[in-house]
Amino acid sequence: MKHKIKYWVARLQARLMSRLAPKTLHVPTDHAVITFTFDDVPDSTLYYGATILEKYGLRGTFYVAGGLAGTSETSRKLITESGIRELAERGHEIGCHTFSHANVAALKDAQLQSEIDRNRSFLSRILGDNKGGHGPKFNFAYPYNAVSYFAHRRLARNYRTCRAGENRINRGAISPQMLYGMEIRQPEAHSLQLTREIDAVKAQPGWLIFFTHDISETPTSYGCTPATFEKLVQYAVQSGCEILTVDEALDDYASAHAV
Repeated sequence: MKHKIKYWVARLQARLMSRLAPKTLHVPTDHAVITFTFDDVPDSTLYYGATILEKYGLRGTFYVAGGLAGTSETSRKLITESGIRELAERGHEIGCHTFSHANVAALKDAQLQSEIDRNRSFLSRILGDNKGGHGPKFNFAYPYNAVSYFAHRRLARNYRTCRAGENRINRGAISPQMLYGMEIRQPEAHSLQLTREIDAVKAQPGWLIFFTHDISETPTSYGCTPATFEKLVQYAVQSGCEILTVDEALDDYASAHAV
């Protein structure tokens, strides 16, 4: 029962965010954009995910929870500080989770700001001010895809955008604090069928943001194999859709709006 209550509270929060948060970002529907993102950033995303994207001349967005960096779990290892630095040096975008991977919806205002500040300081120390406290804002992804309408103003002050789940394609006027994402996860057959979402955004343009966790020969429930990930990347390239990081897509939309 407790699990069901949490589920429906989360769904209500998502609906509030989608309907009531200011829709100040316009995603054009005249050209299709695809973005590949990674949550938590297991070290396998450096060895496989980043390498596969680079094979096709592409880059991705990696959402880091600084408190997890360099730790080991039962089924995965999280990227180290040197690995985060390497991703940035190779041209990939570094984004943010909460520092401790805490659920935004469960945090009070002061706790949320502490998580934001700690992650910014952590990444600023590793990356320098180009993506730190004195540089451009990071992009953010909600841990557990648990959104919070009541925190959206604080998030908007601290981040350029916030990405959730919902398994939808972004089109038209949307809230920057509620970017929709499409999950690449187990079972493997599910992930392989996501080529149809690429077909969908090609047929009816918008912004398709894929997200996953580990890329491994023995993936967790929230990841996929390197072969499956490469198939999706290759299919996206062959579709003719533009493939950009989150920051690059936002810059593209801002330029189009300014014309």
